Amino acid sequence: MMDECLCAFDKMVKKGFLPDVKNCNSILKMLRNRKLVDKAREFDDRMGEFGIKPTIVTNNTLLDSFCKQGNVLMALDLLLEMQTKGYTPNEVSAYTFNLLLRGYYVKGMLFEAPGIEDEMVECLKLGRSFMKCWKRIWHQIFSYNTLIYGYCKLGKLREAFHLLGELRLKNLCPTIVTYNTLIDGLCRSGELDDARKLKDGMNNKGIIPDVVTYTALVNGACKAGDLSLVKQFFDEMLDKGLVPVRYAYITRIVGELRVGETSRAFSLQEEMLARGFPPDLITYNLFVDGLYHVTYTSIIHAYLENGQLRKAREIFYEMLSKRLSPLVVTYTALIHAHACHGRLELSLMYLSEMQEKRVLPNVITYNVIINGLCSLGKMNRAYDFFTEMEAKGIAPNKYSYTILINENWNIGNWQEALRLYRQMLDKEVQPDSCTQCIAEAT
Repeated sequence: MMDECLCAFDKMVKKGFLPDVKNCNSILKMLRNRKLVDKAREFDDRMGEFGIKPTIVTNNTLLDSFCKQGNVLMALDLLLEMQTKGYTPNEVSAYTFNLLLRGYYVKGMLFEAPGIEDEMVECLKLGRSFMKCWKRIWHQIFSYNTLIYGYCKLGKLREAFHLLGELRLKNLCPTIVTYNTLIDGLCRSGELDDARKLKDGMNNKGIIPDVVTYTALVNGACKAGDLSLVKQFFDEMLDKGLVPVRYAYITRIVGELRVGETSRAFSLQEEMLARGFPPDLITYNLFVDGLYHVTYTSIIHAYLENGQLRKAREIFYEMLSKRLSPLVVTYTALIHAHACHGRLELSLMYLSEMQEKRVLPNVITYNVIINGLCSLGKMNRAYDFFTEMEAKGIAPNKYSYTILINENWNIGNWQEALRLYRQMLDKEVQPDSCTQCIAEAT
């Protein structure tokens, strides 16, 4: 397709039909999008040979091509060339300088960007007016990033995203730092779906997610207790050729230990060692802390299994006194045992407590509560928790549906049982044989 366009261009010129600058800019953009930088530069030279005067769009397209490949020197050469051709800072615009800023990031020189003024003026003899424009834009972006970081730190994500909107309205391009700060803020606030969408949107803007991006996502998935998502982000990072930092490994290890997967945690430690990250004091402390959690949870679970609820609570409070944060498994075991013994108010108290401590309930936790409420005939409250679970992004499984279907069947509400069964199938949740029998009988 691209070769055909260039051939068509040559034929037009040979026949005496000179393309206008808009057509040439379109071809340049196609070359840029296909990362054919050398051909783009060659085509720009040919435009000059045929007397086609480049516009600011032409130069920005070329500059963008160079910067996306991290070829800052060629970009600076072009900027110098633009100055010698009489372009003023107002004509160059904020967008041009932002392209150059992105080139510095791609080259791994982002933090050198604010201090390059003197070096650039000396080496490339760029006009002071250009450099003032460059420095002003850099400081604007730096200021916005600082404010966005501050709002994210305070959990004020609405204000942070408002600033992102302002940044774009001023025709300033958000940097990788901007995106990483927002993604981290979303992950820390439990807005994992929005964080994923923002990560996906980065690629469309020509900003490639880096190790910092993925580490924030791994941390967010770990906090949400979604180990499958933790693994997905971690594997995606490896697939892109990014080398996980020590913190990314530690975050994964913490996640595995929190759900009692000690063997997987030790396996990750070995992988960490193989990648050149020898275990340090923090890693060892995490393992000790994680194993303490697992041990306490196992003891609590054993007492609950034997019906010794009071003793289990004593161990639980001992765990708290030692400043060990209970796991989702710990809370779910307590909720289940108290619900089974008809002490649903205590179960709900533990659920409320775990949410206050930012220990996120999982589908098993909700199923236990829903089952307990159904057993007491409190169907409306059971549906409230079913809805809450979905609203929090926790997909109901076959047990969630089976509990409600069975209870509706028992009280003669067959139409509702059938509705739930159909919803279950629509969401591709496979029913068990018992649920199928109920549906067929209905």
